[in-house]
Amino acid sequence: MNTTSIKKVVSQVFTEKALRDFYCQGDSCKGWETNVITQPTAVKNIVEVGADRITAGIGIGSQLGDVQLARMIDHTLLKPDATTEEITTLCNEAAKYTFASVCVNPSYVKLCYNLLKGTKVKVCTVIGFPLGANTTKIKRAEAEEAIDNGAQEIDMVINIGKLKSKDYDFVFNDVNQVVLAGKRNRVITKVILETALLSDEEKVAACLLCKQAGADFVKTSTGFSKGGATVGDVALMKYVVGSSVGVKASGGIRSKEDAEAMIASGADRIGASASVKIVLGEKSESSY
Repeated sequence: MNTTSIKKVVSQVFTEKALRDFYCQGDSCKGWETNVITQPTAVKNIVEVGADRITAGIGIGSQLGDVQLARMIDHTLLKPDATTEEITTLCNEAAKYTFASVCVNPSYVKLCYNLLKGTKVKVCTVIGFPLGANTTKIKRAEAEEAIDNGAQEIDMVINIGKLKSKDYDFVFNDVNQVVLAGKRNRVITKVILETALLSDEEKVAACLLCKQAGADFVKTSTGFSKGGATVGDVALMKYVVGSSVGVKASGGIRSKEDAEAMIASGADRIGASASVKIVLGEKSESSY
């Protein structure tokens, strides 16, 4: 990956039509072809506006009442103190309501695979989580082991320090090695950018690198840093990657309104642990 070419494209994005009229204030965002977003679409219309999936935690279950919506949900539990019992509950709920996947830490992949064998539910796991500072060799090995254990989707964390250092060759290879491990087994790869730690220029560069490296999705946040998803970041990321790469918004999404705003801004998936409260239109203090 040529560092000069990445810098040139980033510069073009910020000087041409792409972002000259793009700005966000608070929870409202104005883009190149959109009006200010203040009243986004209802959750029940998520499919119609183009979302592929929503990520949510334990307890959403019977509140959905919609099989199609359930098939859009990554049933998620990534907290460091998650127990085997809680993971088992996660899988049982996912199987009962036919969620798209469960998303768990790598040590639980094999358990989830065995529990979900014979169901339509996939197993998703995280790589280099939550810091992204592992070596590329370890990230690929971690991904390969997870895939061998039954993972069908991988959410990897980008090397944030290398990105900020403009070591684009390293970042490209780091992402590409995990992507290649996934593609050999038809496994989806999503790359977490940790947008709260990046400037807009760095977000653009990261999106370009991930797209060039063959990632299937770019994702805003781990939920374990100083900030989460914003409508501005989602809209910017979607503009940069276009329709060929998905955008997943995660981190700090605590209400139905939060989720709706992310979808309206271009998110294809939403990451949240406060799934029940989001569906019920209540607000939660949960952060992931």
